Order: sequence, then structure tokens, then C-alpha cells
Amino acid sequence: MLPFSTDCLATTIGSVPLNDAREATELILTYTPEIPTWPQLARRPQESMIIQFTEGLPGLKKSSQKLYFDTKDIAFQDEVVHFYEDYLAITEAHSLTHLEKFALTPGYAAGFHALADALTRSPLKPIALKGQVTGPFTLATSLTDQEGKSAFYNPELRDIIVKLLCLKTKWQIHTLRSFGVPVIISVDEPSLVGFGSSAYLGVSAGDIQKDFNEIITVIHGENAYAGIHCCENTDWAMLLSTSLDILSFDAYSFFDKVILYADALSHFIARGGILAWGLIPTSHPKKLSEETVSSLTKRWRSSAAQVVHKNEDMRTLAARSLITPSCGMGSLSPEDTLRVLQLLKGVSEELRKHYCS
Repeated sequence: MLPFSTDCLATTIGSVPLNDAREATELILTYTPEIPTWPQLARRPQESMIIQFTEGLPGLKKSSQKLYFDTKDIAFQDEVVHFYEDYLAITEAHSLTHLEKFALTPGYAAGFHALADALTRSPLKPIALKGQVTGPFTLATSLTDQEGKSAFYNPELRDIIVKLLCLKTKWQIHTLRSFGVPVIISVDEPSLVGFGSSAYLGVSAGDIQKDFNEIITVIHGENAYAGIHCCENTDWAMLLSTSLDILSFDAYSFFDKVILYADALSHFIARGGILAWGLIPTSHPKKLSEETVSSLTKRWRSSAAQVVHKNEDMRTLAARSLITPSCGMGSLSPEDTLRVLQLLKGVSEELRKHYCS
């Protein structure tokens, strides 16, 4: 259980449609000061979801704008050996020197460093800090070997990807923890929308849960808190059966799918789980223009009532809720991004006033 009540506080998913890391950080700190997320600058090619967390992968090459593993390269196995040597030095000998090899560098995560710099200079004391990492399923099914075969189906490559993400996660926590507040790491998995379809034949729920739990174990081992974000529909029972702390979902468009797993949701909440409600629409500009703080607050109340069934339990659910955009804001215009953040702040304040005072 988190060491504080989330009380419908506002936070973001990650991406923003900006190039300037300081400008993005200022927006995040203005509208979500209690739980700021370091911003992913979607207009920078190196900060796309697939590229951003690939620094340090052995054998990874780029050709015609495509990233792939060259397992046939004579140097590949040597690079793999060095990777696992570093991994063991970090996980068994607790070497911070080796961990620095897997840092998020400014070229790949300018927003991370901008947020850390802003927090160093500011008297602001957040309640928690939120980082993120591309999920192992999304990354492993997006990268291929030199023959175009998905890395997920290659046990060696899949294991390397999972362990790299563990190290990127560990480095984030070590850095963010220096600010003296709890750290939340969200594992972002947009590709899970395809789980169970013909696109991913042979992929079992157990495969996905195993990789998630490996990363979650690292997060918990660092006394941080693990979230999983899926922006569309998926097998929610599969995710709720992992040891995650926060389930982040698109409550605007897919709540009717999530509530089908009411029993699993109830068990998750009963064990101290947090629901991050993606209430502010980011994929529907027209709907975004039509929504208000009042309409979105009413939407949350209607949905929340289906989760708790009893009106007197709404305060308990609110204490275990976060309010977020439905997904990242990277595809929006700057104007729509500002509207999302304004609605986000307004909805959070309204719900907190009613249920958390």
C-alpha cells in the first residue's frame, strides 16, 4: 500500500507535444505539482516510446530508420556477455558505477533531467514523483532481429530486453529517490490491446505476467511503487493478477470493458491497490472540446458507483484513486494539451473537495 492516500490527486501519463524540456517541465509542475511525471518530449525522435529506452541494448543497430538486433554480428555475443556482467554487478554487487551505464541520458530523456533540475532549484516538495518505462511486451514485440522476427519470440533477446528495462527502472528510482519522497514507476503497455489476437499467436498470459513481475520485483525491491498503464482494452484480470500497485486505464473510453472484471477490481482495491482513472480524453479532440470539469466529475461518480456499489464507500475509493489523462498527450496540439491539463487540475480539485476534505 502506498504510504499516503492518493485522494484523487492529478498526475500525467508521460508524453507531451513539445521540444523544450524546461517548458514541458514548467507545465507539469504547474498543473500536477503533487505528483509530477517527467515529460517525454514526443516531438524528439529519440524520445519515441520504442527508442527512448533502448540505450544499452547489446547488438542493436539502426538501418533505414529501423532498429533491429543483429544476432549474426561477430560482436553480438561479446556484447551480451558484457551486458550480463554489468547486470550481475548491479543486482548482486550493488555497483552504482555499473548502474550509471544504464542511465537515461539527456539525449534520450531531456524531460527527466529537466524535472530533476527544477526540483533541485525549487522549494516545491511533491507528495511523490512519477517515472515511466516502456513495457516489456510493447518493446519486445516492436523490436526485431535482422530477419524481421519479433524479439519477443527469441528467449535470449526477450530476457535482455526485460533486464535492460529493469536497469533503466532501477536507475530512475535511485535518482528520483534523492528528493526524499515516494517514487512511482509506470510500465506503459499500449501493445497489450492486441493480446489474444492473431497478431500475437503463442503469447500466453503467463509469459506477460512473468516479465511484468520481474520489473515489478525490482521496483518493490527499491521501495518504490509499480503501476501499469494500458490505454485501450486488454485482459484486465491478467494485469490485476500481477503484483502491481497502481492500475492506470482509459476510464473515458474503456471503463465499460474494465468493469467487466469487477471481482478482480474489488480484490485489487481490497489489497490496497490504486486506480488511476484516465478521465480526460486525449484521443478525441472534439470530445475534449465538449467536456467540462462538471461533466467529467459526473462521469467519475457514475463509474465509481459501479465499482463500490455503496455510496458510503465512495470516499474510500477516492482515497485510492488518481486522476490522469486517458493516455499520453504527445499527439495533441499544444492548445489541446493545455486544455487537458486545465481539465485535469479542475477535475482533481473538484473530486478532492467533495470526497477527500
